[in-house]
Amino acid sequence: EILGVATSLYPVYVVFGGLLALARPQAYSWFVSRSPGSYSFALGAIMLSMGFTLKLSDLADVLRRRPAAIAFGFMAQYVIMPVMGAATSRFLNLSPMLSAGLILMSCCPGGTASNVVTYIARGDVPLSIIMTACTTIGAVFATPLLTLSFAGAYIPVDIKGLALSTLQVVLAPVLLGAWLQGSFPHGVAFIKPFAPLAAVLISSLLASSFNDADSSSLLLVATGVVMVHTAGFLLGYVASKVAGFEEPQSRAISIEVGMQNSSLGVVLANSHFASPLACVPPAVSAVLMNIMGSALAVAWRHFGDK
Repeated sequence: EILGVATSLYPVYVVFGGLLALARPQAYSWFVSRSPGSYSFALGAIMLSMGFTLKLSDLADVLRRRPAAIAFGFMAQYVIMPVMGAATSRFLNLSPMLSAGLILMSCCPGGTASNVVTYIARGDVPLSIIMTACTTIGAVFATPLLTLSFAGAYIPVDIKGLALSTLQVVLAPVLLGAWLQGSFPHGVAFIKPFAPLAAVLISSLLASSFNDADSSSLLLVATGVVMVHTAGFLLGYVASKVAGFEEPQSRAISIEVGMQNSSLGVVLANSHFASPLACVPPAVSAVLMNIMGSALAVAWRHFGDK
């Protein structure tokens, strides 16, 4: 119970970390100075913890039982968010690097925080978990291709490098974690209760380690981030309702579409874009997205069924 409560405080950690980054950027110099290796290692640890919670047999079972909802959520994730990221960056007239960072964030897969938020919102948690897994696997191809399509007009995009990095820091650790769970269940059972808390603490570190934007840029980026995530939550819900899905599934799809793996955005931007400014939108997203998602979940939990 203590570990569960500590894990649920993820929004508090990212808000505190973000405020610390603004007040004392040098607090994260030990981590930033070792990038991109430190970023890649941190995200790999997060994805490994996600793999500990997945059973390949469960994945196959849900794929068989709910293929339409999973396919719809996958398409919504990789259509709504990239389009909104590109449209928002153009509407706000962001600089090329900030535009690239915002678009990259919008092209990332769903994040593991969406599973917790879906639970709070009384949504379909198994569907949320499987959608996160499917969009994560698909990110090896979808994230680089979509980033090239939408951000290529602003800066050069190394599609092969993005794909290789996504494979290394996302897919490989997830599959390794799932394999370890099946091969060494007793050892993983001892580690598993601590994995979610470790994942949210590391995610908070990744989200907080930005220090290369002035206050005016941060305000503009925050505006763009709020616009993109709001559109994701709203359009994900409306589209799923129009498609005929029930309320728990619609909530899960809405949250999955609206919440990205912003940590992946930070890592990829840090590794493949020339300026640290590109890291700012996904880092800001990690803070604001969790606040927005948590608020939506609480509203649904207490008022959505009345």
